[in-house]
Amino acid sequence: MSKQVTIVGGGVIGLCSAYYLQQAGYQVTVIDKGDITNGTSFGNAGYVSPSHFIPLATPGIVAQGIRWMLSSTSPFYIKPRLNWDLLRWLLSFYKKANAAHVTYSAPHLNNILQLSRELTVDMKEQLGNHFRMQEVGCFMLYKNANTEKHELELAEEAAHFKIDTKVLSAQEVQAMEPEVEVNVRGGILYPLDCHMHPGDFMITLKKHLQEAGVKLQLNTTVTGFEKNGAKVTAVITDKGKFACEELVLANGSWMPVITEYLGIDLLLQAGKGYSITYENVARNLRHPAILVDDRVAMTPMGADLRMGGTMEISGLESPTLVKRAQAIFKAAKNYYPNLPVEFPGVEKIWSGLRPLSPDGLPYIGRHSKYANLTLAGGHAMLGLSLAAGTGKLVEEMVEGKKTSIDVSAFNVERFK
Repeated sequence: MSKQVTIVGGGVIGLCSAYYLQQAGYQVTVIDKGDITNGTSFGNAGYVSPSHFIPLATPGIVAQGIRWMLSSTSPFYIKPRLNWDLLRWLLSFYKKANAAHVTYSAPHLNNILQLSRELTVDMKEQLGNHFRMQEVGCFMLYKNANTEKHELELAEEAAHFKIDTKVLSAQEVQAMEPEVEVNVRGGILYPLDCHMHPGDFMITLKKHLQEAGVKLQLNTTVTGFEKNGAKVTAVITDKGKFACEELVLANGSWMPVITEYLGIDLLLQAGKGYSITYENVARNLRHPAILVDDRVAMTPMGADLRMGGTMEISGLESPTLVKRAQAIFKAAKNYYPNLPVEFPGVEKIWSGLRPLSPDGLPYIGRHSKYANLTLAGGHAMLGLSLAAGTGKLVEEMVEGKKTSIDVSAFNVERFK
């Protein structure tokens, strides 16, 4: 059995994969173009959410998306451009945005979400809760009757997966948020959901892996690979060549760039999200919440507060659009009118790229082109929610063991 694994990508998926592979006795090297101090794994909403079992590709999302994409301040925006990869992705997304796909995908997403939720709690116990993880649930808050109807239908679907929900009136929501005014029609609480500070989680993981002997090859850019028949034998970088017995690609939105070096065409687009983090908020939220009508996430992180959201498909090198962060702030103040925060300077606006597959399901699995290649990416907005589960599945795949759950829906070659 091979006992050496090279992971390309030091985001939460790559580090969780390293965590479980190191525990299984592998010598692990993680190669990352940054220094694991920033990135999508740091600035997200911090949710571990079994409630998010519906994939991004759903009935009605295309029509809604077309309306939204006409405005660069909407929750969903595609920068108009002629790009063949984007057009192919959009066509595949359109084909998957139907009820049959949701019926097929939801059980698979639920399985990996439940697995990951359980493993994340285990990691908290093993590593120590240095990342402010709280298990107090998450609100889905709404302002209009149509949104309420949709959320109630989702709550009924959640019951099929034995996910508990609590339907609350505006007054009941307000009673659970005594420090701030809440302006909503009502909400649904998912008690199983939990949240944490994702940056602190990454720092905790990084420190643990270094102490456990995992080699972190940072500030290093992959420029190619050496192959010998059906095996990848080395990763070529701007800092030299690194031999590999097993290779795991977990580099988020940049995965198609890297797989191209291996002759693998991967359908994936980068979806930019924005967030604003406030420190030491005088009157803060008690519970995280999705502001459903505006697709905005609100997360209390101890004394701090993060608000984030939007989906902007505009390429890997697109500039920061301040008006998208302004739309997030406007929604937050609309739901929480007396929240004691002001819109910050542009330097305080964070953005990161979420890796989007066309069907809203991650790519997790071995690739038939190479005997020692595993892909782990395309987690969209569920990167942190699915990280621990994905890491465990990667370890099982590398070891050649039976996986904890059925992974057929996550087949990395399903769009060939």
